[in-house]
Amino acid sequence: MNGEADDASKVIHVKFLTKLDSPFKAPVTSVVIPSNVTRLGLSSIVNSLLTLEKPEAFDFLIDGELIRMSLEQFLLAKGISAERTLEIEYIRAVAPRKEEEPSLHDDWVSAVDGSSPRFVLTGCYDGLGRIWSSPGSCTHILEGHTGAISSIAFANSEGAEGVTVATASKDRTLRLFKVDTTESGDSTTRVGAYKILRGHKASVASVAAQKYGSKVCSGSWDCTINLWDTNESTSELSVPGKKRKGNDQAEKPQLEGEADTTLVGHTQCVSSVVWPEQDVIYSCSWDHSVRRWDVETGKDSLNLYSGKALNTVDVGGEGSALVAAGGSDPILRVWDPRKPGTSAPVFQFSSHSSWISACKWHKSSWFHLLSASYDGKIMLWDLRTAWPLSIIDSHKDKVLCADWWKGDSVVSGGADSNLRVSSGISI
Repeated sequence: MNGEADDASKVIHVKFLTKLDSPFKAPVTSVVIPSNVTRLGLSSIVNSLLTLEKPEAFDFLIDGELIRMSLEQFLLAKGISAERTLEIEYIRAVAPRKEEEPSLHDDWVSAVDGSSPRFVLTGCYDGLGRIWSSPGSCTHILEGHTGAISSIAFANSEGAEGVTVATASKDRTLRLFKVDTTESGDSTTRVGAYKILRGHKASVASVAAQKYGSKVCSGSWDCTINLWDTNESTSELSVPGKKRKGNDQAEKPQLEGEADTTLVGHTQCVSSVVWPEQDVIYSCSWDHSVRRWDVETGKDSLNLYSGKALNTVDVGGEGSALVAAGGSDPILRVWDPRKPGTSAPVFQFSSHSSWISACKWHKSSWFHLLSASYDGKIMLWDLRTAWPLSIIDSHKDKVLCADWWKGDSVVSGGADSNLRVSSGISI
């Protein structure tokens, strides 16, 4: 009993600082708070200093590290003296403030792309790609595959008039679609591919577009990475297409494309590819490795070994140089290839309880990334703490794909056949 009384009697002098603008800027003045206060208690104190219409959740940092225990425990763990006035920075908590209505598909939602602020792309086990302008509003259906879609990506944006979309499928092909996005109306437009890319000898697992250019790359169960041209070339084989009636975009004769280049080195399924720079591709594989490829030479210039079969890779963070990957265990691993002589991860996050299916860096933050898992959860991470900032558990089954959208939302798909949008996330 006396111990509890002693804890309650211990106090610390603090100043709350923030880079936030009004109305989240509290007066900078020294206040006395209990030493055993937690993050929720700190949030209550800051809310009492502000005059908000409704309470806001905050996170707190000392010397650039997020507090995820009582203040006293944190100071003890970090060897920080409680004798001086502590400066504590507060930021808005990184957590969704709204769950949008789910968008139901006819089968598992296996792929999602949120890289355009105007649309969300989804790929489904029913073999169809879909374009969504908002939750529940499907504007276009991309058809033609004879197997499940495993990956989907914006190949390029053609201004306000249209977009090019690439899909990868278990039917061993990729398809390219030109979509006119200026059409209005409540009905959904069905679109056929203008080009079919053939060459893989097994299911295609992933597709990614060149950041600045006209190419896409694909990873396959045949252990290879193929590079393809998205341009309409008259020298390529044409396959007659069918003319459509009604509210469907007329199909031109389909072109068939062959791979420009094949990158060989992986010994198992190439499960994920990303193309973050003009001449650099990253891939991960069930052979437990992450590789960085020089597009010009076709050689791999980096080989990171994880010890586990990998499902997903992404590049981002500080200097867009950090590599995150996850796979056949619950651990999200992050490497910094700039550190010489080390192939060990610099961060490992282990709060999931099953395999990791997706990971994505936030495009405008050095610290934030998300992971999705077969445990049915999406977790939002900050490199400044080992605990997840937020856990999104809106799916009722395995989460198969996830991405950021518009900078403040997470879009995700899963075995519950739903596209989910979790919005109002402050980064």
